[in-house]
Amino acid sequence: MTVVLTGRALALANVVSVARSNEPVSLDESADERMAAARVVVDRALQRGAEIYGATTGVGAGKTRRFEPDERLTRQWALVRSHVVGQGPSFAPEIVRAAALVLANAFAAGWSGVRPELAERLVDALNGDALPPIHRLGSVGQADLGALAELALGVFGGADLAPGEGLALLSSNAFATGYAALAVHDVDTLLDALDSAGAMSLQAFGANLGMLHAALADARPFPGLRVSLQHLRASLEGSELWNAGASRNLQDPLTFRSLPQVNGSARDAHAFAATQVAIELNASQNNPLVLVDEDRVISVANVDAQPLATALDVIRIGLAPALLASSERAVKLLDASWSGLARGLVDGVADGLSFLGITAQSLAAEATVLASPVSFALASTAHAEGIEDRTALASLAARRTDEIADLGRRLAAIELVVAAQALEVGEPRAVGHGVARTLELVRRCAPSATVDRPDPPDLEPVVELVRSGSLSALWDTSARAT
Repeated sequence: MTVVLTGRALALANVVSVARSNEPVSLDESADERMAAARVVVDRALQRGAEIYGATTGVGAGKTRRFEPDERLTRQWALVRSHVVGQGPSFAPEIVRAAALVLANAFAAGWSGVRPELAERLVDALNGDALPPIHRLGSVGQADLGALAELALGVFGGADLAPGEGLALLSSNAFATGYAALAVHDVDTLLDALDSAGAMSLQAFGANLGMLHAALADARPFPGLRVSLQHLRASLEGSELWNAGASRNLQDPLTFRSLPQVNGSARDAHAFAATQVAIELNASQNNPLVLVDEDRVISVANVDAQPLATALDVIRIGLAPALLASSERAVKLLDASWSGLARGLVDGVADGLSFLGITAQSLAAEATVLASPVSFALASTAHAEGIEDRTALASLAARRTDEIADLGRRLAAIELVVAAQALEVGEPRAVGHGVARTLELVRRCAPSATVDRPDPPDLEPVVELVRSGSLSALWDTSARAT
């Protein structure tokens, strides 16, 4: 289904479908009209002799330089080429596609004053899958300058740019925003997987399910807690552990007992970030800003990506405790003194799956590092004569969110494999309906460890199971426990 860009209705799901499934893109007719009207305002202002940042002047420390009318066209590409300073490995193609989509949608809104031809050319590049490779490193989050300069050269190289269009191609956080949209989507899928893995761990540990009483959602009415509580109760519906006296302990370790609270908190952090990203997808990130109704162009600071960077810091801070708890549950299930099962969960084998616990702890430790906030990490008066004296590091925040989501998928995969093994070697008992379905999905990806085959399974198929969203689909078919 074609994604139609209006500049006002781009959704996170649209970014995912265009970036990852090459969904076709088109421009709404109203967007063409808005862009054309905004360009008329810019041209009229130039004719009046108005001063327009980036069109009649230089940028940054060069803002005091005034360009004569015959210089204004040549300066556009000079500005773009001077910012081709990206470093390191390339973005994944899906990130470049997401960024191009965000930029095209921003142009469609009409705030930047570019001609419709620029948005049309981006759309053609998306539909023709003809986007260039882009270096990943170098943005400080006050516009993704280096990455956008490379995108401009790759898509628009050789085309004439009107005054101000060179800056419009650079004055955006399109890469950080597109990257963030994909990462936020992935965290949503991950949180469902963590609920599934947690339910399996509760079942395998013989946990006291009083901690899942439905009254929790009324006594502590956080939206995320309510969702995770529903997921856990649905997964464990039909479990023998609901019976009086069936649990092993009155009070289990907190990583088991507070599972809905911790995962629920991560969900609330995700909800905040998703809301901010949804706004940013249709927000002006450019400077200057064209006001068609007032027939003028004004200098603004919409290029500051602080709302996006803050939201991404919050989602990582919310996710880290859930990942640490997932790691600890896996470690406890592998430890005979906690689980009451064979060490490493393989009878007759000294270590079994024990070393998966070490891997989990390593991944969890790295996740805590990635969770550290970056949105206030860099301030400097050294650049642009002190004009550009703060940055949001939104691109770094997006990259770290993507990286912590990848670690989270691997931690969820480890917990799923360990809990599945614990369920199979423990005393047979009735398990929750959702747990049984999760176990079936895991076993399609990873075989049980046995005396004859004691080595840990390849986790990559389980990581892909988490990434695919198949575990999220369980909530569509699981009956909700009352």
